[in-house]
Amino acid sequence: MFFYLFRAVNPFLIAAAVLPAVFLMLRIYRADRLEPESPRFLVSLVAMGILSTITAMILESIGDPLAARIAPTETVYHIILYYVVVALSEEGSKYFFLKRRTWKSVEFNCRFDGVVYAAFVSLGFALAENIGYVIQFGFGTALLRAVTAIPGHACFGVFMGAFYGAAKRYEHYNIEQSRTYRILSIVIPVLLHGTYDFIATQSEGLSLTFIVFVGLLFFFSWHIVRNLSRQDDYIDRMNGRGYFDGF
Repeated sequence: MFFYLFRAVNPFLIAAAVLPAVFLMLRIYRADRLEPESPRFLVSLVAMGILSTITAMILESIGDPLAARIAPTETVYHIILYYVVVALSEEGSKYFFLKRRTWKSVEFNCRFDGVVYAAFVSLGFALAENIGYVIQFGFGTALLRAVTAIPGHACFGVFMGAFYGAAKRYEHYNIEQSRTYRILSIVIPVLLHGTYDFIATQSEGLSLTFIVFVGLLFFFSWHIVRNLSRQDDYIDRMNGRGYFDGF
């Protein structure tokens, strides 16, 4: 069955769907200068991202009709759909599998690890999602998503990872602070994701508002990766200074 399914799908479409995510994974991996993670561990994070797409699809299939039923207007429906049903389902699913795989791992010992872990889970999600879109809609969709949706998921992962890493740093020093950062590691990506989807779907084509938003999202994500990579240190050596000091 899988052999015939593979033959029915154009391999160039699969490559177009997969390569942008792989490229960004390599960029994030190379930014991990202090103690790069093992390839096996990173592959498991990509697998967690792929699994999170299944959870998100189930939640969205339940949430969409509920949103349509309770929303009094179309605008309210779109707000609920993109911020709660889509963004919370997807980012919440990523976070769930991210925490289950990494929080107690002995490899989670450096400041930058949170960014690497969340980015790989997010790109695993983007990879699986992109394959479905490209098979359904073709090569043009692959090109558009290669410069918008896939980097978008990577950016959501960077923001998630920055706060997630901070939560890990404070785990044994300040429980309340750690809990606050764990909450922010979900809330901030959800707000960014919801805004991304809302602007994209309310505009016809690539509107100026969408381009500006995506540009700012990419810039601040790059800023986070660059600075946390340069200032990376072992978490247990960070006594007396905060996770975001010098950021």
